[in-house]
Amino acid sequence: MTRSKLSREYFGTLPNGDSVEAITLINANGMRVRIISYGAVLQSVYVPDAQGRFADVTTGFDTLDAYLAHLHYFGSTVGRIANRISGGRFTLEDKEYQVPANDAGNSLHGGDVGFDKVNWTVIACDEVALSVTLSHISPDGDQGYPGNLSVTATYQLHADNALSVRYQATKDAPTVVNLSNHAYWNLGGEGGAHDAMDHLLTIHAAHYLPVDATLIPTGERRPVADTAFDFRIAKPIAKHIGDVADAQLRHGNGYDHNWVIDEVVTQQPRPLAVLEDPISGRTMTLLSKQPGLQFYSGNFFDGSIAGKSGKRYQMGDAIALEPQMFPDAPNQHDFPSVGLNPGERYENSIIWQFGTTTGD
Repeated sequence: MTRSKLSREYFGTLPNGDSVEAITLINANGMRVRIISYGAVLQSVYVPDAQGRFADVTTGFDTLDAYLAHLHYFGSTVGRIANRISGGRFTLEDKEYQVPANDAGNSLHGGDVGFDKVNWTVIACDEVALSVTLSHISPDGDQGYPGNLSVTATYQLHADNALSVRYQATKDAPTVVNLSNHAYWNLGGEGGAHDAMDHLLTIHAAHYLPVDATLIPTGERRPVADTAFDFRIAKPIAKHIGDVADAQLRHGNGYDHNWVIDEVVTQQPRPLAVLEDPISGRTMTLLSKQPGLQFYSGNFFDGSIAGKSGKRYQMGDAIALEPQMFPDAPNQHDFPSVGLNPGERYENSIIWQFGTTTGD
């Protein structure tokens, strides 16, 4: 056992002169995570395998310049609206808003300068709780969104090798909010010899949202039974991913879809998915209160980007599992609402519970 520890250090300087901080949390088991203030990014997560050997299981970069140069959202906090908005347009209280159409004519993850591309302020570090809280204020009109929005992100490393982040937001005028974390996972280690396609994935959902060719949901809730989207029983991610006969897999060049966990935000976090690496024995159970889970299988990694270990990320080297509201919810009124009014508080709590197949 080691002594739990919190440390805070300089990570880099932005072009405008602002300093970016890095906060490292280490629990008594030796699990170690690092968060940087730029994008409220989860930069590294070191967890043990079944033999007690530690590896970093999330993708990312060692330098601030690399985060500024690349747009894959590694570990980022994404918002105001995570995922896509059709045409970058939506109507709220009879007024139409236009936000940046930065992805095939649609808006993705908040636009050109979403929450992943701003330097959050570290407002609290708690060495006893092993937590750090960051804040950001998004002014009225930011990326075209209405209302002043105040957001906090609290990361906490727990004694049982769980890592959590709690997003909260309040505002002064009606707006739309959907925050999530865009960490990519490879439980074998981000710089290892194996990709994530042989990981076993379980998703606790009987329906998913099919999409059009630009990855906007059609509005249908389609049963997963007898499809490549049925992960109710654990199976290798690669099992169906190359099925070119499936139009949905062709649209995303793999999985880039939302699974319907529920139709409402629940009072307490509940399990959404389980990821297991049969080689290392590492497991990750994902919990949240959110009704949707976006599963993205790293389809567009093409070897052009090198990560922390120096390895160039290829298709399938890591996957993203993002608890959130449904994509394009501002335009699809049959989906759970992403509206937020003055006096209301938005929350998305995400828990990543790490373990091993031996139960250690």
